[in-house]
Amino acid sequence: MRFSKALQSSPHSYPSPNGELIATLLPPNIIIRSVASLEVLRTIKLPPDLTTGVTSFLWSPSSTRVLVAIIDRIHVFSASSGNFHGVIKIPPSVGRSTFIDFGATDNELCIWSPFGIKLTLINLTISKAVEIANPKFYSAASATKGCSFRPETNHLSLLTRSSGKDMVSIHSPGTRELQRSWYPDTIDAQGIAWTPDGRWLVVWESSAQSPRVLFYTSDGHIFKDWSGPLLHAPAADMGLLGTGVKSFTLSSDGRLAAMANSSACICILKIPSMVEAMRLYHPQVIQPKDTLQIWQEQNILQNTGPVSLPGFVKAAQAVTPQWTTPNGLQEPVSGCNLAKFDCSSSLLATRLEDAPGTIWIWDLLSSDLRAVLMYHANVTKLEWHPVHPELLLMRCEGDSYVNLMFAWDPLSHGPRPIDMARQFPEVSSGKTYATWIRAGTESAALFFTDNTTCMLVSLADSDGETIPWRDSAPDSPASHGGDINMQSSPKLASSGSDVENSINIDLDDDYASELDDTFQFISR
Repeated sequence: MRFSKALQSSPHSYPSPNGELIATLLPPNIIIRSVASLEVLRTIKLPPDLTTGVTSFLWSPSSTRVLVAIIDRIHVFSASSGNFHGVIKIPPSVGRSTFIDFGATDNELCIWSPFGIKLTLINLTISKAVEIANPKFYSAASATKGCSFRPETNHLSLLTRSSGKDMVSIHSPGTRELQRSWYPDTIDAQGIAWTPDGRWLVVWESSAQSPRVLFYTSDGHIFKDWSGPLLHAPAADMGLLGTGVKSFTLSSDGRLAAMANSSACICILKIPSMVEAMRLYHPQVIQPKDTLQIWQEQNILQNTGPVSLPGFVKAAQAVTPQWTTPNGLQEPVSGCNLAKFDCSSSLLATRLEDAPGTIWIWDLLSSDLRAVLMYHANVTKLEWHPVHPELLLMRCEGDSYVNLMFAWDPLSHGPRPIDMARQFPEVSSGKTYATWIRAGTESAALFFTDNTTCMLVSLADSDGETIPWRDSAPDSPASHGGDINMQSSPKLASSGSDVENSINIDLDDDYASELDDTFQFISR
């Protein structure tokens, strides 16, 4: 395992989606750093109004821009090159946006208003705003469930609700003009998504209703209405008929879909035939065998001192996961609430709501349970590596796990603990963040940060393996080459080049009045 030098960080520090850059908000600047050299490529000087009260800080999909938002203003800057600066003003009457994100491209922003009043789509290329009323999901936790961008073409599909009815609409790329809309045959739809190949649009019903998943063609015609197991299914499968879809997940190659309800079973569908391929059952008692490894956490005292570091031992006999026992004030919970395919779509990681400290790894080629990873604490993060197949990152809740990461692959001897407290002498005991870096190097790498320091971690087992970065001299003021000053006025400049690289969009109060309880599409 290899560690980079420690770098200055903040509560807003993230690697870019392409894995080549790191953006850190250090008011009054944004620091853009190269992953390969760990050197600062650019320092973006922020306007005075962005030094405090930041609500959002994120990368664009193609890693060319960064977004910084406060309550009434959004700024978008070029990241590694260019002098673009976009400013979007939000009127006070609209209130604080519940969620802000980039759209299908780096030139589009999505702004969800409070209480689901409207979704505003900003086109930074033509400085236009489009407003769509009544998005069904609008909070930071759920907004992305109600919209999906079609791969390649970037068409937007949106789930709205008015007068007690769900509506699906498809909007053209660029202008976001309404192309088609219809009422799906759902009572309370809980999500919408395009398949990775863009051929099918999927809408699934609430878990409170009967199990139902609707597959539409790209132009909105119903292709398949999946309503759960066939009536002649075995008695053991009847639990699937009792409750609706609790989670729906598509594989990265678009060949499979995983659907779970409140039972201990997950149904895997083949796409595009939309027929059941297999059913995966989470057993109450797990029996180890040649093709199944069970790893249980235990604390190991290190030789360097009385520091307890989690280790894992392989179970040799049948074990039972730690099932939750709700008290009288809590409703019982059950079923799979988290399922993720790896990048090769050959493995599926799941977590049951009533056993949150146990992770189940399924081999989809053989339909077998391959590994069970049992922790003492609830697992809060599951993240497959975006490039390296069968490589999983996990994190747990609790103060004793705040500086820990766990990496697992089928050849490892259980989850591999990575203790960052040993690398940061004064590591924070508060909030930390960890994620994979999308690097094509031989060994996978991680990004870890607390509120003050960040570091890259390579899983390389030997010095001969390539890593994403190369060590260099410690930071110095002279290393901030390529700095640019983005503190210019948000108004359009007079020179031609400045006009091309600066925009100002004011979302005035014209459309902040009460909206009719019908589908609305407003373009300005």
